[in-house]
Amino acid sequence: MYGPTHLPKGEKVRKVTVPEIRDRKSNGPSIAMVTAYDFTMARLLDEAGVDIMLVGDSLGMVVQGLANTLPVTVDEICYHGRAVARGAQRAHVVGDMPFMSFQVSATQAIESAGKMMKEGAFESVKIEGGIEVADRVAQMVNIGIPVMGHVGLVPQRVHALGGFKVQGKTDETAERIIADAVALEQAGVYAIVLEAMPAEVASRVTRAVSVPTIGIGAGRGCDGQVLVCTDLLGMSRGHAPRFVKRFAEVGDAVVGATQAFIDEVRAGTFPDKEHEYQAAAPAAVRRTASD
Repeated sequence: MYGPTHLPKGEKVRKVTVPEIRDRKSNGPSIAMVTAYDFTMARLLDEAGVDIMLVGDSLGMVVQGLANTLPVTVDEICYHGRAVARGAQRAHVVGDMPFMSFQVSATQAIESAGKMMKEGAFESVKIEGGIEVADRVAQMVNIGIPVMGHVGLVPQRVHALGGFKVQGKTDETAERIIADAVALEQAGVYAIVLEAMPAEVASRVTRAVSVPTIGIGAGRGCDGQVLVCTDLLGMSRGHAPRFVKRFAEVGDAVVGATQAFIDEVRAGTFPDKEHEYQAAAPAAVRRTASD
């Protein structure tokens, strides 16, 4: 299934685990994480060899066309998680805890995370926030739920932040990000996403914690990187954040292929004989042909 550049010949496909991810901090290689929202994309990303697939609440924007992630529900995350899990033979699958699925209490957080692992087929959950959610993280970890942290720009606070803005530009806000990351590490997270912050701040966070950091718009000093699949593949339209690199232009390919399909349908050239089923020849004809 996997190409020779991603798995040695003859090596069996095995799951990327939480202990392995933690170990990447010291022993590498760097962690490659990509969002996925359906079976087909998950299967392709898994074949490519990504380490982690994130079923992000970004599905609200990428899949549903919403302005932000706030309306996404636990049930929706679970639906997409089940689809992605079916396509992820190797990659670790982590799911975002949606807005208001953990903020009320530690009990609510445990119940939401438990549902995601039972009904969404997730192998871990990701939670946005720092010091203020550390108690919830600790209780989830204590009962065996692996948790990934997320600090810096936390999209679930888009209104409080005044938009999707880079964080940590001042000494005070940079120190807060570092304190948040340390609190999450102490609470037991196995990795931390660092989003939209100056590269030097992300490097400081990476040095300050003993668990891997995974950057998105946070520079090269992290222990890994994550991108949204549609951004990575060039499927998005309109404005893209500065940190987005389009590794392909799949969106243009989709439009071009669809236009070619439309042209052939209207010209009556599709389907041709090659793409049609043929009826079986009458018995008399078959006997003659075999004589």
